[in-house]
Amino acid sequence: MCRKPVELSPKPSAPLAEHDAWLAKFDYEGFTTEIRALGKRLEAEQGEKDVNHLNKMIFWSNSFATIGFLTAGFSVNAITIFCISTFIFTRWACIAHHTCHGGYQNCHPNLNRWSRFKFGLGTFWRRYNDFFDWMLPEAWNVEHNNRHHYNLSELTDPDLVENNTKLLRELNVPTFMKYPMVVFFMCTWKWFYYSANTFKELKLAQWRREGRKIPEGIVPEDQITVKSVIFGQNPFYSLAEYFTVVFGPYFIMHFLVGPIPWYFLGEYLDGYTGRQMFMTALTNLVLADVLSNMHAFLCVVTNHAGDDMYRFRNACRPYSGSFFLRQVLASANYDMGTDLIDFFHAYLNYQVEHHLWPSLSMKSYQLAAPEVQEICKKYGVPYTKHNVFWRLKKTVDIMVGNTSMRWFPEEYEALLLEKDAKMEEIKTK
Repeated sequence: MCRKPVELSPKPSAPLAEHDAWLAKFDYEGFTTEIRALGKRLEAEQGEKDVNHLNKMIFWSNSFATIGFLTAGFSVNAITIFCISTFIFTRWACIAHHTCHGGYQNCHPNLNRWSRFKFGLGTFWRRYNDFFDWMLPEAWNVEHNNRHHYNLSELTDPDLVENNTKLLRELNVPTFMKYPMVVFFMCTWKWFYYSANTFKELKLAQWRREGRKIPEGIVPEDQITVKSVIFGQNPFYSLAEYFTVVFGPYFIMHFLVGPIPWYFLGEYLDGYTGRQMFMTALTNLVLADVLSNMHAFLCVVTNHAGDDMYRFRNACRPYSGSFFLRQVLASANYDMGTDLIDFFHAYLNYQVEHHLWPSLSMKSYQLAAPEVQEICKKYGVPYTKHNVFWRLKKTVDIMVGNTSMRWFPEEYEALLLEKDAKMEEIKTK
């Protein structure tokens, strides 16, 4: 049956830049129909294979943890640091990330744990066992699963790198002086920025539900960092609440309680002392945290930044044609295709597919990528896929102000939003 075209206002008259020329002949309805159908098919095909794949990733992640933590007290060494770092990164970005999105909501037999509404939530015990990191799981769910995914590359996207680094981009110093600041951010970003800013988004969501007014002069989109919290430049929560609820539990359990067994072991092993083994384990944990921050920055922050990524002015309807198009145009994929490569990217190398359908499993993204590439090629939609280190360069260029992101043509943005509204109107008739 032939699709009946949606009648629209006249096409925009403003000339398109060369990199936007594909829009002049873009079949919006065809693209939307095929992407939506693929998503429904992938969701329907999820099952035992996805659970088995999750279990495989858990086993790999826990294997790194076993090696790292069982060797942490003997010497400061690269293998221990790498193993602990990989466990920290993959437990969050690979396992918790996709579970908290609902990737196993419809296929896992044990929803007492693997439900998005229970994983890491409600009690300290669940947080410790499921999703123990610098971020509070409830806060990360709001900031990432809701705000970032459904406001991608809009000003209200809390993870919009170009906006979050505005001060650095505009800092009136030679560019070479900005690079050390970028390195500091790479090494510390989860605890310095992400833990504080995700908690802010949780508080903002609570304020909105309660109808509370945002204080005069406060811009909700502005990021909150640990520095903001310490110096009282934050109306959403106190330093005491932040330390008690978010920062403190992880800091105390991971860095202070975690090395204690090595202290007692050192009292019984010849050639070691308790203090020596405690400090060795602590050093490994600190260095692993730095490395894990860098690993996460490489695979997470670089997904949506670069001079080939688009920005948008207005919000769109979830899972509308504009929504699907934006997820492709504002996301970058990395090298992919095998479980080993994908594991070390935490399956964030399928960022396009993940943003199209956030609640699918890791295995589904692996299967979806070739088909999404073919659909994008068919309709002329730019599908960005590079080596992750090339994406790092493009991200750093945005951060220091060497380059800027693309703005999606304003008239075409309005046109596609109009199409979304008319298609929604047709559906409801």
